[in-house]
Amino acid sequence: MTVTDADTAIAWRSGSVPVLATPRVIALCEEASVAALGDALREGETSVGMRVQIDHVQPTAIGGAVSAQATLEKVEGRRLTFTVNAHDERGLIAAGRVTRVLVETARFLDKMS
Repeated sequence: MTVTDADTAIAWRSGSVPVLATPRVIALCEEASVAALGDALREGETSVGMRVQIDHVQPTAIGGAVSAQATLEKVEGRRLTFTVNAHDERGLIAAGRVTRVLVETARFLDKMS
């Protein structure tokens, strides 16, 4: 992704500086973990976020190019733990873990009503 005004700490209300917001970095890492599953999910199954542990270690300015990678590290029943990291042109900007849980989509949505 290329960092825009909409991705900044100011826009996300997580700070007062025009740099990539930590919540946006977290969202990018979650996107990477979902993408890492590819089409490994069965019909009617999805994954939902459960835990995010991210160290956001370097700022990225508007216009910076950022990418995130996720690697499935551990499977414990329905719980999937990914190692994630994000980089910009200067190097590592964030690293950590994302835990997602496999659920049956319809059953999960039924819990909402």
